[in-house]
Amino acid sequence: MLSIKVELESSSTATAMAVDQTVHGVPPSLSAKVTGSFAYLTIRDRMPTILTKAIDTIHRNKSKFFEEHGEEGISAEKQAISLLSKMRNELLTDKPLLELMDGLPDTESWNQYMQRQQSQLGDQEPASWFKSPWLYVECYMYRRIQEAIGLNPPINNFDVFNEGKTQSFFESQQAVMALCTYLGDIQRSMEKLSENQLSEYFNKLLQVSLWGNKCDLSISAGQDNSQKTSPIDSLNSLQSFILVDDSNMVWLTLNSSRRLERTGKKTADRVDIVLDNAGFELVTDLVLADFLVSSGLARQIHFHGKCFPWFVSDVTAKDFQWTIRQTMAANHKWMCKSGFRWQSYLKEGVWCYHDHPFWTQPHEFCDMAADAPDLYATLQEADLVLFKGDLNYRKLTGDRDWGHTVDFCAALRGFEPAPLCSLRTLKANIQVGLQPGQAEKLTSQDPSWMTNGNYAVIQFHIPKLE
Repeated sequence: MLSIKVELESSSTATAMAVDQTVHGVPPSLSAKVTGSFAYLTIRDRMPTILTKAIDTIHRNKSKFFEEHGEEGISAEKQAISLLSKMRNELLTDKPLLELMDGLPDTESWNQYMQRQQSQLGDQEPASWFKSPWLYVECYMYRRIQEAIGLNPPINNFDVFNEGKTQSFFESQQAVMALCTYLGDIQRSMEKLSENQLSEYFNKLLQVSLWGNKCDLSISAGQDNSQKTSPIDSLNSLQSFILVDDSNMVWLTLNSSRRLERTGKKTADRVDIVLDNAGFELVTDLVLADFLVSSGLARQIHFHGKCFPWFVSDVTAKDFQWTIRQTMAANHKWMCKSGFRWQSYLKEGVWCYHDHPFWTQPHEFCDMAADAPDLYATLQEADLVLFKGDLNYRKLTGDRDWGHTVDFCAALRGFEPAPLCSLRTLKANIQVGLQPGQAEKLTSQDPSWMTNGNYAVIQFHIPKLE
């Protein structure tokens, strides 16, 4: 049994939601109001596909539910499918959004958020799928999926996305083996590494974690998106696709703590990783975390995952535990060694896993200090916070229609609990912090550069000293 610290805390409802007012220098939220926009196409095409696959998955498990729970399981299966089918129809016909009815600790917070969305729209029209902010309705869909399952015991703990996540892991086995072997080679020579060599390995594993984010099942609507080849071999060819590369700032943040620790002035304490996808991407994050600890760049790693299945492939506590168990059980020397070492990190408290309801709510992160002060205080204890993936980037920047040259710091709108870095492959039409003319050049070369997952950023921000 893994020793994993899971924090399930109900979220405060004191939301400091920012009103969309360009006059105050804050652009409006992206939404599906513009026909043909990426948000519009996502809500019209990709989200109904995800719901159809969820319905199909529940139906295909009908015999399993019957074997485990008898007629009660069959009844629950029918009810869950009915609720999801109803939601799919609501989405496709742009019906008003409905309040949640499942009475969970976060239900009231969700319903209050909806009321605020309605107040922003006024009395002219109801908050609906295509008229409300894209970030909100996409998060809302996954919360409604959770409601449809949760309201129907005894299948209320069923993960409709589990099959895709496990398949992604197993289909990436060659890449996982190559990565664990690479890590093993580094660790055998760790004591002899010069600072330059350590920096080089750090940059490579940071980039592996970055590009691991390409394996996102919510973007491919659940289609196979696994990593088939050695990720290390691909890094050189991918370098030119990193549009902003602040990796040196990340290295300096960690290494300055390490240097101070060696002189006895400061302890290099901890790095927090706000996780994104299970499967291969999670392995890249675990390998990076292992390297940070074994190299002395960090003493402790805190992982942050989701309370329930989210955005098809996001990491839950169950996925986290399962991945480490599978790595331990692998018939491969370096995978197996890695898995046992990761388990020992958890048992010893060197690594710990948390989840918090805020990560599965629709708020932009500039609301965190007001809406989830306990979580904000937790992140303030880190020396560095790594935010993985596209959804975290959208929440960092508020999923707003920022100009591409707007500074990353400005788009964060005061969210700065600690030095932070976004590791993100681009899968949504928002990107800040680019050089003048850079976006225009990209658009002329590749019109879908913001959404095809071929480009990436390593964007860093450090709070100003008061």
